[in-house]
Amino acid sequence: MKSFHEAPRLFDEDEALATPLSGRLPSYIADHRKRLRARFAEGGAAAMPDYELLELLLFRSIPRQDVKPLARLLLDTFGDLNRAVTAPRARLLAVKGVGEAVVQDLKILEAVAQRMMRARVMNRPVLSSWDALLDYCHTAMAHRETEQFRVLYLDRKNVLIADEQQGEGTVDHVPVYPREVMKRALELNASAIILVHNHPSGDPTPSQSDISMTVQVQDAGQVLGVTLHDHLIIGKERELSFRSAGYL
Repeated sequence: MKSFHEAPRLFDEDEALATPLSGRLPSYIADHRKRLRARFAEGGAAAMPDYELLELLLFRSIPRQDVKPLARLLLDTFGDLNRAVTAPRARLLAVKGVGEAVVQDLKILEAVAQRMMRARVMNRPVLSSWDALLDYCHTAMAHRETEQFRVLYLDRKNVLIADEQQGEGTVDHVPVYPREVMKRALELNASAIILVHNHPSGDPTPSQSDISMTVQVQDAGQVLGVTLHDHLIIGKERELSFRSAGYL
């Protein structure tokens, strides 16, 4: 008979996730997971390489297997942690060992990262928090495989009041309609805008169509009293500012 004074067993997540069919985790896997969790608890992310951070996430996606090989395979396939997390769903599912649970957890992490970076720039003066804005744009767009066009709408104090996607296209083109950009600016009572789009090739050098479209938006803004502060092109590793490069 069980004693009422017996100390309760501590909850063990890995053991609880094991089913009677699969049994407990092999001790070497359970010990490895405990060591990684302890190292993260003591030293944080700085104490761990990317593949181990990815392992920590995969522990929850795949509770009863050794996930180190998959973590390394994801990094080898996509190049780095950022590209792995932001990779399209179809490309992730094409990696051996990746299922819906892994994709969902990676996409949750991507969404949380973007929300956190966005919170650093929303409702704040953009021109005085430029580095935070660039970080947000890179997090949201740098590793996309198709072009995306966004418009940042600012009020009279250059506070960011809206960040909206205006279009999504192919690997090297996205349709942009200056009339729609300005129509939305008037709806929001915006005094200024910043255009942002990415180049999936990684090279942020503007094309002739990028330059022409920017001039059209600037001209439309001048008629309506909406200032175009800048147009940012986001590449894989760096960005190009039209104003800094002399295009505006």
